[in-house]
Amino acid sequence: MDLINTFQEIYGVSKNPIQRFFSPGRINLIGEHIDYNGGYVLPVAINLGINGLMNLRDDNLICLKSLDFPNEIKVDLNKEVDYCKEDGWGNYTKGVIKFLLEDGFPLKGCNILIKGELPNGAGLSSSAALEVLIGFMLLSQNQIPEEIDRTYLALLGQRVENKFIGVNSGIMDQFVIANAKKNQALLLDTQNLNYEYIPCYLDGYSLIIMNTNKRRELASSQYNQRRKECESALEKINQVKETKVNNLCQCSEKDLKYVDNEIELKRARHVITENQRVIQASKLLKNNDIEGFGALLIQSHNSLKNDYEVTGFELDTIVDEALKIEGCVGARMTGAGFGGCAIALVEKSQIKAFKGQVSKNYYEKTKIEPSLYETTIEDGVKILKK
Repeated sequence: MDLINTFQEIYGVSKNPIQRFFSPGRINLIGEHIDYNGGYVLPVAINLGINGLMNLRDDNLICLKSLDFPNEIKVDLNKEVDYCKEDGWGNYTKGVIKFLLEDGFPLKGCNILIKGELPNGAGLSSSAALEVLIGFMLLSQNQIPEEIDRTYLALLGQRVENKFIGVNSGIMDQFVIANAKKNQALLLDTQNLNYEYIPCYLDGYSLIIMNTNKRRELASSQYNQRRKECESALEKINQVKETKVNNLCQCSEKDLKYVDNEIELKRARHVITENQRVIQASKLLKNNDIEGFGALLIQSHNSLKNDYEVTGFELDTIVDEALKIEGCVGARMTGAGFGGCAIALVEKSQIKAFKGQVSKNYYEKTKIEPSLYETTIEDGVKILKK
């Protein structure tokens, strides 16, 4: 699809130049359900994402149109920006505009067209990609793109989720989408936002995203429940521990003996051991030990299945089928769980056979057609040169 022509068909031909942008989706290699427990995560940006086109207008309107949804959004920069349920996807963009104005950025009227490549409800962070994209586009009206503060951009996206949309999400998704680099994973300490780039060339292997095509219906209620269980476990540890800690990831496995509730014990055990796996994974990737890294992915999935209990039949099935195929050295669920996506690390020479066999076997057991994508590790949000 020629997005420039489509843009001109929608908004007309103008003397003002059209700029093109791209905001990637993300996958978290390892470190699941850690970002709200104050530990380390290891996400990457991928080659699937959201395209954005923009040109300036001669008035104070921001007009937004998505090729993926029917409704158009119009924001008058001279008026208050309010949440409106009927606007759907547009609320993510309205939240960005509202907070940029509140923070004193001088926005100009513009036309914006977006086209996404990320499947909704798959757990690849389409909402964070949209927030970061719109923020980056609007800030580039008055700033050189290379000089935009990317930590501010990430925090802006999280603020939209928390304060405008009403979702109590962590910082990981927006942070990696804003800051990612090609062929690098981002080791992020969610407690203080310190980060380090970890080489992730995966020589001879590819990352395959396996979308179960089971939408994550239970994720929000179960997510809140898991947070409460982790908070309760931490409270029990702090009642006994001499030196109080701020989050579960500062605890060790020895501290688990202070948690007397079996469910809370399992949740805490996942969090503590998963945080250790992230640190170990970073060391293995630095040494290009892909098979060792793959083994950690399997351990992570088993912990999410047995201790954190957020996988479910479809995710377990697609991971099990992936691990049966020659050339797959690791697989696990990624994202919140209860549907959505898993990732697999597969030898490049085996990818075609892998995709065919996993799709066939998964469908036989679930009666759902999966979607499998070979991905590359890419830069964060950027302006595209002509």
